[in-house]
Amino acid sequence: MNIIILGAGRVGESVAENLVSERNDITVIDANPQRVRELQDRLDLRGVVGNGIQPSVLQDAGAQDADMLIACAPLDETNLVTCKIAHDMFSIPTTIARVRSPEFVDGSTLMGKAGFAVDRVICPEASLTRYIRKLIEYPEALQVLEFAEGLVSLIAVRAVSGGALVRHTISELPSLVPDAEMRIVSIYRRDPEGPDRQVTCEGSTRVEPGDEVFVLAATGHIRMVLEALRRRDRPVKRVMIAGGGRVGLRLARLLQGDYRVKLIEHDPVRCEYLASQLAADTLVLGGDSTDEELLEEENVHDMDLFLALTNDDEDNIMSCLLAKRMGAKRVLALINRKAYADLVQGTEIDIALSPAQAVIGELLAHVRRGDVEAVHSLRRGAAEALEAVARGDRQSSKVVGRRIEELKLPKGAQIGAIVRGLPDAEVPADELEKRRLAAQVLIAHHDTVIESNDHVIIFLPRKRDVREVEKLFQVSAIFF
Repeated sequence: MNIIILGAGRVGESVAENLVSERNDITVIDANPQRVRELQDRLDLRGVVGNGIQPSVLQDAGAQDADMLIACAPLDETNLVTCKIAHDMFSIPTTIARVRSPEFVDGSTLMGKAGFAVDRVICPEASLTRYIRKLIEYPEALQVLEFAEGLVSLIAVRAVSGGALVRHTISELPSLVPDAEMRIVSIYRRDPEGPDRQVTCEGSTRVEPGDEVFVLAATGHIRMVLEALRRRDRPVKRVMIAGGGRVGLRLARLLQGDYRVKLIEHDPVRCEYLASQLAADTLVLGGDSTDEELLEEENVHDMDLFLALTNDDEDNIMSCLLAKRMGAKRVLALINRKAYADLVQGTEIDIALSPAQAVIGELLAHVRRGDVEAVHSLRRGAAEALEAVARGDRQSSKVVGRRIEELKLPKGAQIGAIVRGLPDAEVPADELEKRRLAAQVLIAHHDTVIESNDHVIIFLPRKRDVREVEKLFQVSAIFF
């Protein structure tokens, strides 16, 4: 696929890294020559220096032959105008814009072809807050990712002694937790001499304390799955947020009323603005989140969750380590640099969250070939989970009408769940919710037969195998 990316900042760089690795033809536009040069030296892509809202710059980038434009420049207005020009002057089929303002949303008249011609709006801050909200709801989890309109969830959890499944084999799952059908799709085990190693998931595989376990289950069974792998943590009630930027403010707004929230911001002017935007029961504090005296005065040891959400990776790491040492039950650090995220893996920081990785899945779902509904990047981009829809019949499809054991899946790939009976978007609105609730969630077994229109959830331990899975789910009129 021929893709133009506008903006070589953190999000643009991450998008480029992911798409280049999948053998797409990528061109990056940025006004900063140094950024463009560094990306060209590091990745197999083409760079163009200039302003994306200028038609001549888009033409130099090959807009006349492009299949997609992803606009993720710092300013909303730049992204919106670039999408409009790309559609009207160059007829680029698909346009995606990173937009921070809540005024511009998918499906609005402004985003339509007669408006800014944006096919998909992506807001990293909104994606992050949704992601963090799930982790607050399920504090035992490292990740909670939804598929099939929220009917199925992929959960990552660190196994701890005392869980019903810990020190037992996968084949014992049904007898140990009979009320919650689940499928363990991958296990990563700590290796003292190097990075975590993936453990093959077979019936004889034993879950050990400290394992990072990826489990697929119906969303209604999440709580039982978590309790099977570790003792239940106390519910989150007290939250301290370090950083009152866009992400910190969004999250504080989302949590106010339901949780006791304290927000630390070093800029006095920003503090005044935050206080005017948040409810009276949200305490806004002026100060440095790495100040030990401030954290002690504000009783960080009583916090169920400490979140470091500033724009400075070093501050986020240090404040989390300090908060954890002072007694915070659980800490989460927002980390942009992949090297830092890898560095803190296995330390006292419970969760290292990358802003770019939180949003990359929404973008990848539009780039994937075949009928792919959702994509989630895992293990800091190394692995991937996707939701593919089986179309056609036994003659036109390589998957429909076949048992899972018959499919030619890449080595290590696991089909974890199938959702059957999920309605298409064309169904009338009054029927849509009724049919969605009637859909079946099937935990996959070797002899499960895939039917047409099934939503299939697949775990891939190696991102490079994505193309092979996409080809498997593509419908061909001459296949058989």
